[in-house]
Amino acid sequence: MSDAIKHECGIAIVRLRKPLEYYTEKYGTPMYGIQKMYLLMEKQHNRGQDGAGFASIKINAKPGTEYIARYRSVKTKAIDAIFGKISEKYNKLKRKFPEDAKDIDWLRQNLPFMGDVYLGHLRYGTHGENSVDNCHPMVRENNWRNRSLAVAGNFNMTNVDELFDVLTELGQHPRQKIDTVTVLEKIGHFLDEENQRLFDYFKPDHNNEEITALIEEHLDLQRVLRRACKDFDGGYAMAGLTGYGAAFVVRDPSGIRPAYYYMDDEVVVIASEKPAIKTAFGVDYNQIREITPGHALIIQKNGEAAEKEILPALEKKSCSFERIYFSRGNDPEIYQERKALGKLLCPQVLKAIDYDLENTVFSYIPNTAETSFLGMMEGVEDYLRAYRRKAILEADGDEEKLDNLLSFRPRVEKLVIKDAKLRTFITDDTSRDDLVAHVYDTTYEVVKKGVDTVVVIDDSIVRGTTLEKSIIRMLDRLGPKKIIIVSCAPQIRYPDCYGIDMSKMKEFVAFRALMGLLKDRNQECLAHEVYKNCQLALKTGEARTRNFVQELYRQFTAEEISGKVAEIVKAPNVKAEVQVIFQTIEGLHEAIPNHIGDWYFTGNFPTPGGMKVVNRAFVNFMENKAGRAY
Repeated sequence: MSDAIKHECGIAIVRLRKPLEYYTEKYGTPMYGIQKMYLLMEKQHNRGQDGAGFASIKINAKPGTEYIARYRSVKTKAIDAIFGKISEKYNKLKRKFPEDAKDIDWLRQNLPFMGDVYLGHLRYGTHGENSVDNCHPMVRENNWRNRSLAVAGNFNMTNVDELFDVLTELGQHPRQKIDTVTVLEKIGHFLDEENQRLFDYFKPDHNNEEITALIEEHLDLQRVLRRACKDFDGGYAMAGLTGYGAAFVVRDPSGIRPAYYYMDDEVVVIASEKPAIKTAFGVDYNQIREITPGHALIIQKNGEAAEKEILPALEKKSCSFERIYFSRGNDPEIYQERKALGKLLCPQVLKAIDYDLENTVFSYIPNTAETSFLGMMEGVEDYLRAYRRKAILEADGDEEKLDNLLSFRPRVEKLVIKDAKLRTFITDDTSRDDLVAHVYDTTYEVVKKGVDTVVVIDDSIVRGTTLEKSIIRMLDRLGPKKIIIVSCAPQIRYPDCYGIDMSKMKEFVAFRALMGLLKDRNQECLAHEVYKNCQLALKTGEARTRNFVQELYRQFTAEEISGKVAEIVKAPNVKAEVQVIFQTIEGLHEAIPNHIGDWYFTGNFPTPGGMKVVNRAFVNFMENKAGRAY
């Protein structure tokens, strides 16, 4: 993606179902679970580079010893920093107490993370500063371990204000009005209530020590999560560990955020992406299952695990951006979907170059668009195969013509090279623009000046800034007649409020194109009408049922908006003609039929909170407010 955006976080859980002695004997190390967690997190590092966190629980830890441990880091290599620190402690103990370190019970008492269940998190910050305090897991500790809770998630809630009010009505004093804190405290509240309910039930016949054990045996996490999640509006895959050793991952009813699991007699594993599980545990893809939307995979203290319904499942609207860009492309399904996205764009591309393959150079924006590029070139080869067949039948034995037909290949070059990474400490706009212009470099002397058309595919176009400031200017220096930028994703028209950091409408080049067309055609009064409708709807509650901004997009065809986008991203000094081609909505769903969440393209939000966010975002735009819409 040429326009970098922040997006979904990553989660991982490992629950060891055997005593630590088992793994030490079979795999040669008591660090087996920790090593697997390192792999799971490292194989998902694409999901969060602002920070990482890791927590563990020791089941049945003796009184007087820590049963919960947590490390968090915002270092550049946060995963390495966390696990390096754990490894250093382990190796130090082995050197200092070589005989004692052979005893698993001794290790459990002296090494904080020598536990039974582990929780990991990769953070992409969509809100708040990038500090350790904002890194998951968040912990709610208590001297009664069955009331302690660690939570980490891949989520954004659209109704944080309402959730905050619910907590205050319950009598709490939340420390911050952010979704992470409200989620932790809401689950924690109902965990407390479930503890109290069981305590009252067992109190007449048992002493307190006995009651603690009985609570851990009978605590109903399904009931806790049902009560806690009933008011949530957003996309979420929330993972939690209780202090007594039970664990869970709960998924939103629309299945917006991903969560997968694998279990056998040794482990239960949960992660945001299937390839991480496959790589870490060497299992087949067909052994990895998806957590059902609206359900939680609950792992009891005794290691038993099962999916339990928390909320009724809605129509599945899992995020299609996961497939286009965010998830790692070595998942076989995602790989084929990305190829299909590229192939389905081929008819538009061939039409745009007037079928002149001889004078066209094909390339892609590294690195994530490479798979879609392969698909696009498959489409070109399919066209060529049909063209050759027809031409051969018409060649009538002309050997030179036949040789030319058979030897011709589409011209494929690596024109765009990612050469540098912008650093966030550069905040001056002028300096940033100068740096953006040098993020990419190019390969020279492979384009016929004034003759060739250059076709470059990207996985998506969000802001268009890098296209305007860098890529198109850079390609224009090669001297092509025409530059065609191809997006595997449709036009991003609306904010996302379920995980991706795309909440301000003015940042989307498609939205800027829309507003530009309204101005060009003296229809700006329509924007003011929609603004008034949004204002009124936010007061009456109708904003949660209708997306008023869609009315503006209905005034223009997708092709008209694409044409305006091309005008916006073409800098004044660019000599070549510029055209921008976007994937169609129909093409998106044909390529990715099982993940139909498309609200950022269509405005069809899967939750009422999403509808409210888009209307609020438009009001913020019209009032020139810079804040998030949720």
